[in-house]
Formats: sequence, C-alpha cells, structure tokens
Amino acid sequence: MPELPEVQTIVDDLISAGVQGTVITSAKVYWPRSIATPQDFTRRIRGQRINRIWRRGKYIIFEFASGMHMLVHLRMSGRLHLCSTGAPHAPHEHVVLKFADRRDLRLHDTRKFGRISLVADAGEILQTLGVEPLDPSFTQRGLATILYQHHRMLKPLLLDQGVIAGIGNIYVDEALWEAGLHPCRRSDTLRETEVLALHAAIRRVLKRGLANRGTSLGKGKTNYASVGRRHGRNAEELRVFRKTGELCPRCGTPVERIVVAQRGTHHCPRCQQFPKQKSPRAMPKGSKRR
Repeated sequence: MPELPEVQTIVDDLISAGVQGTVITSAKVYWPRSIATPQDFTRRIRGQRINRIWRRGKYIIFEFASGMHMLVHLRMSGRLHLCSTGAPHAPHEHVVLKFADRRDLRLHDTRKFGRISLVADAGEILQTLGVEPLDPSFTQRGLATILYQHHRMLKPLLLDQGVIAGIGNIYVDEALWEAGLHPCRRSDTLRETEVLALHAAIRRVLKRGLANRGTSLGKGKTNYASVGRRHGRNAEELRVFRKTGELCPRCGTPVERIVVAQRGTHHCPRCQQFPKQKSPRAMPKGSKRR
C-alpha cells in the first residue's frame, strides 16, 4: 500500500533519525523470502556503511560506501521499525539489521510481500521505472505525450510504474476525482484542458499526502506507519477513496465503487461522467500515435 507520499515520509524519517552514516554490524533473516537476493545476504550486508538514503518510485534505496545498494519495496503491508537493539522481537519482523549505534532497523510485514534486494547496481531495477510525478521533468506536455501515445484506460495507465513511478490506488482515485475524469476514460481522448487539470491534480494530491505524512487507513498492523510507528493524517483529506456511499464533497452525489482492471476504484458518477463520444483534443508537438 505505501505509495510515494508514504515512502518519502519513511525516507525523511530515517534521515532525521540519523540512519545515514551508520554501519550495519549484522543481519538476521527470519523469513528468507523477504530477501529478493538471498545469496550470502547476511555476509554481504555486514560492515556496510550507509552513505545515503533516497526514494525512487516506491523503492527505498540505501546507498552504501562500498558502492552497493539495498533496495526495499514494502509492497502491501511492509513497515520499517527503528528501535533499540534490546527491544523484544515482535511477530512479523522478518528481517533485522543491527547498527553499530545499538539500534535495529526491522522489516515488519504482516502479509510477507515486502522484498529487500542487495545489488551492485541499483540502476538495473530503477531504470524500468517511469517519470517521477513531483520532479520538474514531469511537465504538462510530458504528461500529454504519455497520455496520447497510449490507448489505455486512465486508471491502469496511471498505476503503471513503468509510465509514472510512485502513484498507487489511493492517489490515482483522488487525482482523477480532482480532475473530474472517469477512471475508464481512454487516455488518448483527453482534451488539452483535461490534461492540464490531471497534471495539476496528480501533483496536488501527492503534495497533500506528503504534507500529511501519508495515508493510514486505520490503526491495524497491515496499515501504513512510518519508522516511529507514526500514522499518517491524510485519510482525513481523502475525497473519494474508500468513501463508498458517502456524499461527493463537490456535488453531493453518493460515491460509487467499481472495479477497473481488477482494482477497486472509487469515483463520483456525476463529477466523473464517462463521455458519450470521443473528445476532440490537440496532439502535443512531437508526439505520435501508436
């Protein structure tokens, strides 16, 4: 579940906690499948100094002084717990990294989908990701090119990490509502004004999520929490996601839940009507149909 705002909040909290510069003295793996690169993981991670922590898409990247990288993908229910080495081992803590300063970083994952990769070159994985939606390179024209070069429904296209990195189910639903676009609308039918609205909506909902330290959909162990087990506040700001039957804050129509590309999808049937015919639009300069 953690998406760009949640993952970035975790990175920021790790940096604030002084994890950069620490040395990993040992590691313990309780659930071997949590390690995507299991060969000698505990041996290779020992003695690695963390030079830098950053985010790309939904990945947390630990850059080591040796030049190696550790990539953490939390998937559905993963968390990172930062605690003292003497803290009792809790259920669902599948990987424990011990630091020289007597702290542990523990992967807690109720559903066991989270993965850690220790690689010589992070680029082999990260190069498959699309543009960062809060990066200056994510321009209105760039989004138009993405939309017009594909013949896909908006919801699955925006969820595609190879196209735009970091957005998931929560923020796609929220952005489409903000832009007034039906999730099943075909991407290459948007008018220029609709592209501009979608571009602004994507950035707006992500920035709001960041300001609120992410979205926690409850207090359970499968819900998002940052490294200090602190929950995000953004659930209070959601307009349609998991608001089935509640009134749309814009028009008062009950929010509906449908399934789009096998994903539960929330939208307002009045604000986000599916157009009866293909909308005219202008192709961006230099883009081509496929």
